[in-house]
Amino acid sequence: MTTRYTEYLLQAEPNKFAISDLKAGEMLLNMGPQHPATHGVLRLELITDGEIVVDVVPHIGYLHRCFEKHAESLAYNQTLPYVDRMDYLAAMNSEHVWCMGVEKMLGLTGQLPKRVEYIRVLVAELNRIASHLVAIGTYAIDIGAFTPFLWLLRDREHIQRLLEWTSGSRMLYNYIWIGGLYYDLPIGFEDRCLEFVNYFIPKLEELDQILINNKIFIDRTAHVGVLPLDVAINYGCSGPMLRSSGLKFDLRRVDGYSVYPELEFDIPIGQGLVGTTGDCWDRNYVRAQEMRESLKIIKQCLHRLTTDCKRSPDFDPQAMCPKKIRPKEQEFYFRAETPRGELGYYFRTTGKSDIPFRCKGRSPCFSNLSVLPEIAKGCMVADLIAIVGSVDIVLGELDR
Repeated sequence: MTTRYTEYLLQAEPNKFAISDLKAGEMLLNMGPQHPATHGVLRLELITDGEIVVDVVPHIGYLHRCFEKHAESLAYNQTLPYVDRMDYLAAMNSEHVWCMGVEKMLGLTGQLPKRVEYIRVLVAELNRIASHLVAIGTYAIDIGAFTPFLWLLRDREHIQRLLEWTSGSRMLYNYIWIGGLYYDLPIGFEDRCLEFVNYFIPKLEELDQILINNKIFIDRTAHVGVLPLDVAINYGCSGPMLRSSGLKFDLRRVDGYSVYPELEFDIPIGQGLVGTTGDCWDRNYVRAQEMRESLKIIKQCLHRLTTDCKRSPDFDPQAMCPKKIRPKEQEFYFRAETPRGELGYYFRTTGKSDIPFRCKGRSPCFSNLSVLPEIAKGCMVADLIAIVGSVDIVLGELDR
């Protein structure tokens, strides 16, 4: 009975390695999909020699959201709630990418009111900070630091309340619409958001003291999971994963979409300040610095929204929203920068329907996770947890 049950399991979810592939002293282990440190339902198939990882294979597909099938069955504006549910930690950023892609197909790029564009960037950068707070906070728990997690989730709660005030939802917003927004910012939002910025700036200094520059944290992350720049490029890595390896590549600058070309901000990169460029410490360092840059962007957006693009009773954030969306026949790819890297959507349209013939989502998490076998070979099992956490994956987007 046991043998038949084992054969059934191998057919249902086959391993890459067989027992016959193991050398003397090696062991085949499963980590996940229920393991608490895999950040979701991710299964890792390990070959270990004692405490050393000889090889690792990620097995995905446990959180398949059917996003692409939904997108090929619904109109473009009806797909937005499903876009939210891909990267549920950065739904505003995902919505922004989807809407800009459809708007470019419709020829609406550059025609939207400036107030709409600045509000979009404002809420997207707030969501970027919230996402990085979860990434760094859960990473702290992975390597044994509990207090920073509570502090960072406390600060994230302020952002969640601001976004809930704006859209009515805490995580899955459906706020950025094709051609505009669901609604204008609530009255008093700009003042409340500026209060948060002034509150949060010293909290980032506390983060550096209690975690980023903590000696125990450095010992656990420096020189661990080093990702060389050429390997990162060859595997299609993007976002903080790529920038921590030393390349200044940020689509907000490279592609210059929305109003980002009008805003001033830097692109943090890994420099190997306490270890090797591209290690786990650098990836967390880049995310911590990106939050500072997002605060700069938010302050500039707030300034524009209270001076050049003031609130007006005649302003209608839905004025440019098309009633029927039917792009001409084309194949089109649009990409933008989310907290995890390059999120892109490939569309194939026939020009005869308001439903895309084909829609493909390019997940940054998928490419970032694919490099795991390269950077984890030869590490300790305990360090593998640190490496997986530093990649910052969201399984809803990875499996789509």
